[in-house]
Amino acid sequence: MAPSSVKLQELIRVIRTAKTQAEERGMIQKECADIRSAFRDEDPAFRCRNVAKLLYMHMLGYPAHFGQMECLKLIASPRFTDKRVGYLGAMLLLDERHDASLLITNSIKNDLNHSSQYIQGLALCTLGCMGSPEMCRDLATEVERLLKASNSYIKKKAALAAVHIVRKVPELIELFIPATKRLLGEKNHGVLHGTVILITEMCERSPDTLRKYRKVVPELVQIMKGLIMSGYSPEHNVAGISDPFLQVRILCLLRILGHHDGDASEAMNDILAQVATNTDTSKNAGNAILYETVLTIMDIRSESGLRVLAVNILGRFLLNNDKNIRYIAMMSLLKMVQTDHNAVQRHRGTIVDCLKDTDASVKRKALDLSLALVNAHNVRSMMKELLPFLDNCPPELRSDCASGVFLAAEKFAPSKRWHIDTILRVLTTAGSFVRDETVPNLIVLITNASELYCYTVHKLYRAVLNDISQQPLVQVASWCIGEYGDLLLTGVCEDVEPMQVTEDEVLDVLETLLQSHMSSPATRAYALTALMKLSTRIRDNVDRIRKVVSIYGSCIDVELQQRAVEYNALFKKYDHMRSAVLERMPLMEKGSPNHNDQSALISNGEREGGGETQGGVKLQPPVASQTMDLLDLIGVPDASLPEALPQPLSQPLTGQTGIESSVGGELLDLLGGIDFGGIPSITAYNKNGLSLEFSFQREQGSLLTITLQARNSTASDMTEFIFQAAVPKTVQLQLQAPSGDVVPAMNRGSVSQSILINNPNRVALKMRLRLSYSVQGSSVQDVAEVSNFPAQAWQ
Repeated sequence: MAPSSVKLQELIRVIRTAKTQAEERGMIQKECADIRSAFRDEDPAFRCRNVAKLLYMHMLGYPAHFGQMECLKLIASPRFTDKRVGYLGAMLLLDERHDASLLITNSIKNDLNHSSQYIQGLALCTLGCMGSPEMCRDLATEVERLLKASNSYIKKKAALAAVHIVRKVPELIELFIPATKRLLGEKNHGVLHGTVILITEMCERSPDTLRKYRKVVPELVQIMKGLIMSGYSPEHNVAGISDPFLQVRILCLLRILGHHDGDASEAMNDILAQVATNTDTSKNAGNAILYETVLTIMDIRSESGLRVLAVNILGRFLLNNDKNIRYIAMMSLLKMVQTDHNAVQRHRGTIVDCLKDTDASVKRKALDLSLALVNAHNVRSMMKELLPFLDNCPPELRSDCASGVFLAAEKFAPSKRWHIDTILRVLTTAGSFVRDETVPNLIVLITNASELYCYTVHKLYRAVLNDISQQPLVQVASWCIGEYGDLLLTGVCEDVEPMQVTEDEVLDVLETLLQSHMSSPATRAYALTALMKLSTRIRDNVDRIRKVVSIYGSCIDVELQQRAVEYNALFKKYDHMRSAVLERMPLMEKGSPNHNDQSALISNGEREGGGETQGGVKLQPPVASQTMDLLDLIGVPDASLPEALPQPLSQPLTGQTGIESSVGGELLDLLGGIDFGGIPSITAYNKNGLSLEFSFQREQGSLLTITLQARNSTASDMTEFIFQAAVPKTVQLQLQAPSGDVVPAMNRGSVSQSILINNPNRVALKMRLRLSYSVQGSSVQDVAEVSNFPAQAWQ
């Protein structure tokens, strides 16, 4: 027997006997050569068999494009067996961009009018799989005619082909509306299933069509009621449930029809309650229906009792042994927590227990949900769960957990001492995983808790004695020792165990930090500045500090070298000013221009001492000669002194009246006081193809409405999109429900969400964002900070 006539089963058996990849490749190449020869000889006897073998090799990953024209010849054959293999080859080897696909349009049109329903089905399947827009336009009327056929088999195939046509050519939607409305009365479940898919596709693509189909909600409710009330039907029964596939599809369609429509939502409330209470949860089919029911209840304007019922269903899912069910339950609860916070809060204990789950995905979602549930009433109890989790959680979760704890503590801290203790616990546990803004934020917190200076510096000193590897902890400790080292040396602190510390011991710690290979350049800068600060707070070791500072005047690190040279100048030429320049920092507020600038905090020794703050801007010292000396120290030319000197010294300096009191202040606001009308939009986030645009609308008083537009420039849809935001305590924030949770690919659409801001103190706006979404099955999470709000948004 000729090699080209080997049967498909025999070829599969031979290929599977190959012991190596090279052996298999040799068999495939030999068989392909025989098939090519047969194609050149125009041998019709074995064409069908050869194409079938070619398709098998194509599925193994080998090139089979040379068989495309043979597929077209098989499609043109009058035999059903030839057409079946030909159409299968067309679906696998051709796509709408290939020129050969245009050649089969006429063959498909002829087969759509064939007397055999099976040949018509083959043509409909091929059109629904790889039809190009041109092919869809040419054959749409034929498909619409087949939707009205009496044969249920043909109507089912035609409905699915119509779905593909609607996707490729949305303007043809109107052609299928009359036929689909009639098909809702079909008894055949296959036809009904295809019709519901078609209606869903049309409603998603056309708002006008959506409004028209809201009238069929009662019919869909009746179909759904018939499914859940019908008795046992062997043909449609899956695990004791009547056609769960159709039920899920109808629930999806009801969700679309009821979105933002009160009348349609009211018409489906009863059936949703009936499904939620009567569906068996012992099998996966029942759980799938319940999950879709919950999604529908969440997305429509459902009654409050129904929403509580949906949350309770998800709570039962959390107790399921199947980790996939627990995962989707937490994903859904995460979407509901913004709108039904109290209902979700009742399942807090179960959610926190999921932090101990062995599955990494479940654990991550449990962390996100636990952080979202923290409020002013439960912050203490939730931190008792989250802080031990931080001790033992996987490294990939530590950064997110630490950031979440910081945000929650900042927003809901019951007291400043509790807030400081919580942050210090995180720094000692996961300091290497915290974000860069943590250090300046904690320093601001400490400066504003004047009654806790002694307590804080003692706690930090003990922590840094035990571990100097956590850089953020060491940086905060260095800053506090420099500022409040005199309180440490007294050895008296009511809130901690008494500890007598000598000047030499404190200086030894700071020198260890300067010399340690684990210290980053920023940490060394903190330590050097702390040493300089201590030179005004101790009595007996000033010469030791001077020697250390002079050593670093020749340091290879430019930043440390510059600081050391400037500090040496304070010891020599400006020693009479040293105590004033290096006195304690004033209170820093979150709204101050440099509160979140790490370099500003490190270089506090270069700031003026004394004075008070007002609105985050430091008042000018009362002695004009000191001002001139400081200006001279930082290199301001004498010629500029008249312009640089302030207005009457009792007034705070602003961008319009003088220079900033801190070195490196902002440029003069030359356009201050000019109102240009509207508030300009900003790009709040732009990363990995996802961009967030903020537009602003000023309401009465201190109210501001921010409209978020999320767009996706990648080639894949971003699903399960969740946006969360946090603002400082003095600002109130309320998130409205988003327009959807899918950000379409290639900027074909957007997701919008309104953010209501109440800023009675008119402080500078800053916002912390938490984003999560899925792309091609992969979960993406990110945290960002927005600080570029236009001044008109808060002034």
